[in-house]
Amino acid sequence: MAYIIAEPCIDLKDASCVDVCPVDCIHTEDDDNMYYIEPDECIDCAACEPVCPVTAIFEESELPEEWHHFIAINRDWPGWARR
Repeated sequence: MAYIIAEPCIDLKDASCVDVCPVDCIHTEDDDNMYYIEPDECIDCAACEPVCPVTAIFEESELPEEWHHFIAINRDWPGWARR
């Protein structure tokens, strides 16, 4: 299971999660409106979850139903191809 960044992150882009990630699996690009977690790199350490100021990060099995589409949004972010 990976952690997922969901809707509350949109237009916030607070980098607290990036600063605490021990495996550098949280990324964004200048034109993006949120951060994304690379599910194959996430080690499920949960370090990012408590530092998020808007509660936008969830363990995949705890992701609210209305935000399940963010699983694909994080997994399929076009930026992964450029990393």
